[in-house]
Amino acid sequence: MTTIDQVLAEKLSSWYVGEWPVGNFLLCIIALVLSVILCGAIGMERELRGRSAGLRTHLLVGVGSCIIMIVSIYGFPTIKIGDVVLTRDVARLAAQVVTGVGFLGAGAIIHRNSGTRGLTTAATIWIVMAIGLSCGSMNFVLATSSAGIIMLVLVLFRKVEGHMNQKSPLVIATIKPETPTMASIVEISNRYACTIRDLRIEKLESGDMEATFLAVSHSGDFNLIQFVAELEALPGISSVVIANGHKA
Repeated sequence: MTTIDQVLAEKLSSWYVGEWPVGNFLLCIIALVLSVILCGAIGMERELRGRSAGLRTHLLVGVGSCIIMIVSIYGFPTIKIGDVVLTRDVARLAAQVVTGVGFLGAGAIIHRNSGTRGLTTAATIWIVMAIGLSCGSMNFVLATSSAGIIMLVLVLFRKVEGHMNQKSPLVIATIKPETPTMASIVEISNRYACTIRDLRIEKLESGDMEATFLAVSHSGDFNLIQFVAELEALPGISSVVIANGHKA
């Protein structure tokens, strides 16, 4: 199957000015500029969300991946010995990029008592690497369409995720030691037609206990603010925090 990208690459690669392969140079420029635009759009979204890896990180990963793919294609000329042409594997450098960026994305993941943060940012770092490789391998249509889908996921699906989290918020309650509050938490949850799931209790350095659980609502008119307010009013509970970081 011949793609639009392959037709464009063949047309430009055959463009010579004298002995100079101007077409290949133009292809490389298009690949670099497109990787800057696409990876920059994803990085800007992360920057506006205040994430640890923002515009510059995503640009560097995407453009760097594009450069490595271009070097893999054009940087190692084919060697011909007599009638024998020594072939080369242009995907070897790309495979190393996939592994290396995986370690970089792991650095964006933060694990705390309240949960794990940074997974989406780690995924976007990985995806801009893939977009950079697509640009560097002259698959411009694939890179553009992939970036558009990723932006839809990051922007539109966030609202869907937020609506779902309202129905099953992750609650972190700080409880004073030797205070029987779990029975009261269960009683309030029953009144709000909630089911407590994935309950974890940890002891903090201050000596207090931290209870983390999912409050899965089965009611269509579940009021999260009132639910958290009643939890905070219980004796022995110092604070109640929703996992999205906003204190109720």
